[in-house]
Order: sequence, then structure tokens, then C-alpha cells
Amino acid sequence: MKTTVKELKNFILLWSTQSLSQFGSAMTNFALVIFLYEKTGSALQTALLSICSYAPYVLMSIFAGALSDRWDKRRTMLTCDVIAALCTVSVFVLIRTDTLVPWHMYVLNAVNGLMNTVQQPASDVSMSLIIPEKHYQRTSGLRSFSNSLVTILTPVTATVVLSFFGIGAVILIDLVTFLAAFVVLLFFIRIPDANRETAKKEPLLEAAKGGLRYLNENRLVLTLILFLAGINLVASAYNATLPAKILPRSNGGEIVLGTVQSCAGLATLAGSVFVTLMPAPKNRIRVIFLTLLLSMGIENFMLAFCHTPVMWCMAQVIGWLPIPLMNANLDVVLRTGIPIEMQGRVFSCRNTLQFFTIPIGYFLGGFLTDNVFEPLLLRQSAESLLVRLFESGKGAGASMMLFILGLTGVSVCLVFRYVLRKEIRSK
Repeated sequence: MKTTVKELKNFILLWSTQSLSQFGSAMTNFALVIFLYEKTGSALQTALLSICSYAPYVLMSIFAGALSDRWDKRRTMLTCDVIAALCTVSVFVLIRTDTLVPWHMYVLNAVNGLMNTVQQPASDVSMSLIIPEKHYQRTSGLRSFSNSLVTILTPVTATVVLSFFGIGAVILIDLVTFLAAFVVLLFFIRIPDANRETAKKEPLLEAAKGGLRYLNENRLVLTLILFLAGINLVASAYNATLPAKILPRSNGGEIVLGTVQSCAGLATLAGSVFVTLMPAPKNRIRVIFLTLLLSMGIENFMLAFCHTPVMWCMAQVIGWLPIPLMNANLDVVLRTGIPIEMQGRVFSCRNTLQFFTIPIGYFLGGFLTDNVFEPLLLRQSAESLLVRLFESGKGAGASMMLFILGLTGVSVCLVFRYVLRKEIRSK
């Protein structure tokens, strides 16, 4: 045990403080979603916050990885953190002067998204450099554990602070947690070099193409990434739709939304503990597929057809419990299968291919809820089948949208199961 702690000292320091900073940032993001939905009442305008965050991430990731491979990882992370913190300070100033409007939030979220684009490949490679390979699954479980705690604590804490002290207090907590993570990374973390001089000799465009070439030559990994892109399309549309279902309902509101989202965190927390303790499975690809089929096949349908907070919470638990198992196995597949010197480029190409569907999903979720399904349900008579299935009033259209997402998610899983099996057989 002492040997394990010693081997993971740098990881534990970096992981714990970055998780604290992630918690502060997540509180601000949650508070801004509530703030904007209350101002506009629009699922689409609220979803634009996430679209603006992910758009630069998708567009620039392929180059960010090539840059990450040639830049100092720690300095890259520190610089990106500082710029992101300045964006948060800007939001705080705009709120204090009562001048914050939606377009301010969109622009600042886009800058934050760009910083995350550059920082993530540096962070991913840093983790590979400071974690011994034998601890990959264990540390992946610990990272899922901290993500789960963030998911549990964020809605509840942000709602309480927002209700009693206002959005300015939420942002101050975000800045304090950022400062703690920044100091630890600056003074206490040393990240080994990863052949940056070799990467610097390669032209930037060629380096970016190198990641695409690697994926083209490793078709199983590419197919897995495209499968997850389809899942992300459904998941992001779900994220855009869920607040529109819960916030306007008479038995919903901010506290209920926070409680439901906290249940997702509790489920992933339990799943993370299980992943940390379990032995390695024989077939990691099969685990990834089965966990996502379970999640897609149950959660969306329960949220679509159930109309009480208790059932919404149960849906979250069932849907999110297997996700840490999926993430841990995906993490091991990628880290063990991709050479360290290529990981920045390949991870960034992965980010572009796997996450380009997220802004599309947020847009579709918000647009279809606001302009198709909500109007459709409002036009139905009280005796219609759609009203009997999804209820009436604002939020009923979001229920129907969740039903469509359930069908789509299961279809994506079944199609890619067939494709993945063909790729495995061809090996």
C-alpha cells in the first residue's frame, strides 16, 4: 500500500487539486444554466452555452494535440488555467455591474472552450507520464470517483449558494478552487519530458496529420471513437433537454433538477468504487458496448414516460451506474494501445472525431424541444395518445424528445455492435 501511494504521489496531488478546481467550474456552469433559463425560458438559448464551449474544442483539437506534443505540458496547463480564470473574473464583474447579457456568456464560454481544447491533450499525456502503466485502471477509477463527487455536489451546492448568496458567491468559490489547483501545479508537480524535441522538428500540419494516419491504420480504435461520437450526439441532446423537462413542471424546479443530477453523481460514485476494486475484464470492447446499451436503453425511456421526481432519480441511477465502467475500459484501451509520443496528437484527433457531435446534439436537443415537440404537445387535446404518454403543458415536449433520444441511442448501439464485431474478426 505504501509503495502504491509513493508511486502515485504526483498523480494524487494533481488529481485532487484539479478535481477541486473542476468542482468550482462546474458550480459556475450550473449556476449560469439556471440564470440563463430563468432569463429566457428557452432550451435552445441555454444549450448555446454548451455549444459555444464545444465548438472551438471540436474545430481546433486536431492542432492542439500537435502543439501539446511539442510544448511543455505543465506550462501549457498553467497558461490555460489563467486565461480561463480571467474569463470567470469577467463574468463576475459583469454580474456585479448588472451588465451581463447572453452574448457575453457565449463569447466567454467560447474562450473557455478554446483553453480546454489546448489544455486537455496536455493533461491527458501528463497523466500517462506520471502514472505507472500497472495503475491505469485504478487511477481511471479514482478519476471517475472524483468526477462522480463533482456531479453529486455541484447541483446541490450551487443551488444552495445561488439561492442564499447569489451567482457572485458561486463564482468566488470557483476562483478560490482555481487558485488552490494553480499553486499546487506551479510549485509541487513535476511532469517528465516526452520527447518534445522530436515533435518540434515535425511541421505542425504534418504532426496533426500523424494522428489521423495512426487512427486510419488502427481501424478498431477509429470505429470505437465513431461509435462514441454517436453516443455523444444522443447524450448532449439529452443534456439540453433535461432542464426543459424538469424546470417548468409544477413538481420540478431548480431544487428538483439539482437533486436529479446529484443522483447521477451518486450512481457514478458507486460505479467508480466498483471499477477501482474489480479485476480487469477479458474483453474491454464488449464491456464498453454493453454498458452504453444499458444506459441508452433504460434512462431516456424512463425519463420520457415517468412524471415524478422519484422516478426521474431512479432513471439517473440506472443510466449512470455503468458509465464509470465504460470510461475506465476506454481509458485503458487508448492508453495502452497508443505510444506515449503519439498520444497528444491521437487524443486530439480522437477529441475532434468523438466530440464533434456534442455541439450538434445540444443544438438539436434545444431546437427540437423548443420548436417541434413543445408546440406539438401544446396542440394536442387532453384525450390524445401523446398527452396520455407524455402529459401536457410546458415540459411535455421535452418528454417526447427524450423518448426519441432513447430510440436513437439504442439504434446507435446496435449498429456499431455489428461494425465492431466485423473489425474484431478482421484482426
